[in-house]
Amino acid sequence: MLLIAVVLIGSLALLLVAGLWIALTLLGVGWIAMTLFTDSPAGSLMATTIWGASTSWALTALPLFIWMGEILFRTRISEDMFRGLAPWMAPLPGRLMHCNVFGCGIFAAISGSSAATAATIGRITIPELLKRGYDEPMAIGSLAGAGTLGLLIPPSIIMIVYGVAADVSIARLFVAGVLPGVMLMLLFSGYIAAWALLNPARTPPRESVTSLGEKIFAARHLIPAVLLIGAVIGSIYTGVATPTEAAVIGVSGALLLAALTGSLTWTNFMASVMGATKTSCMIAFILAGAAFLTVAMGFTGVPRAMAEWITAQGFTAAHLIVVLTLLYIVLGCFIDGISMVVLTSSVILPTVRAANIDLLWFGIFVVLVVEMAQITPPVGFNLFVLQGLTGKNMFQIARAALPFFVLMVVAVAVIWIVPELVTYLPGRMFKLR
Repeated sequence: MLLIAVVLIGSLALLLVAGLWIALTLLGVGWIAMTLFTDSPAGSLMATTIWGASTSWALTALPLFIWMGEILFRTRISEDMFRGLAPWMAPLPGRLMHCNVFGCGIFAAISGSSAATAATIGRITIPELLKRGYDEPMAIGSLAGAGTLGLLIPPSIIMIVYGVAADVSIARLFVAGVLPGVMLMLLFSGYIAAWALLNPARTPPRESVTSLGEKIFAARHLIPAVLLIGAVIGSIYTGVATPTEAAVIGVSGALLLAALTGSLTWTNFMASVMGATKTSCMIAFILAGAAFLTVAMGFTGVPRAMAEWITAQGFTAAHLIVVLTLLYIVLGCFIDGISMVVLTSSVILPTVRAANIDLLWFGIFVVLVVEMAQITPPVGFNLFVLQGLTGKNMFQIARAALPFFVLMVVAVAVIWIVPELVTYLPGRMFKLR
């Protein structure tokens, strides 16, 4: 088994270093495993596995949620959210920097993409914050960290990918991400407030005092986003719609919002369709490759042997989570989040089951560590987005985002100590049905 593992890991590393696409790398490693270490027909198994992975009904929601995010990316919803949030954030220590956190939290609930969340909110908040004299590293770092909420707060593309790979209910994953998402927002916002109190000279004074009535009137700009969140997430939580049906509601609502705000032009519409098509095809191709690698690994017996080895070593679940956290952080420096999930699922999931770790809880854990990967150089997607927005060096942005990376590590520790943060809502809501 050690020889098999060494050959496959070496093949994987070689193909990735050679610059081969992730999907083709997964297919290639699976082919090597089947050809060298089994007597099974690699060609026919590859064909049937790819077909099965490509026709999964659960994947239908994926392109729809991606399209919804693409449509909203081209609307004025982020500008409206800033106008609606700013009067409420101004009295807090740190003032308008909290708009990064809460703006990303709101947009995450109607997007599902980390990069889209960071780009959409950032193109409004960064110029406004810098124009008002806010500390540049904190403004950029808070956006880098808060942008990752697009993965944790449902609907989340990465949750759909994990749900398909691990055969876990996507609706339950969506529900499970709510409380950890709120917790992470509060951690980010709390850090900004504490930093502002310790560095008062680096936060500009409050521009004006607004009355409660003025704040409520400004909040009208949040109504479109709140209605869309209620339609998409509420339909899933109440059992009215499946995640796929909710995605249809989301796309319809996004098109309606774009039309009402005057952002729905033929150019924007076609750009959103092409953007969603490209991203969906990329993810579907990766998932097909991962499905074949999973089957190939099963035939070689490596996952079973690894699970038996971990059981024999007496590793506790806590030890396993620490090791996996370090593993995912290292992987996140070199590959994107979706690839991390599908690349490791065939080996990691049997081991997680052997350690008696709840796969629903593990899904939220995976999302949190993938969030960390979004702000780790040199392949952190959010770093690329912010580099384009600010023109700053990637490593400068990563340094600014470091405190928020640490807060995500804290969040992993919190959900380990208090797993009910993940499991309570799904258990409660699905039990009531």
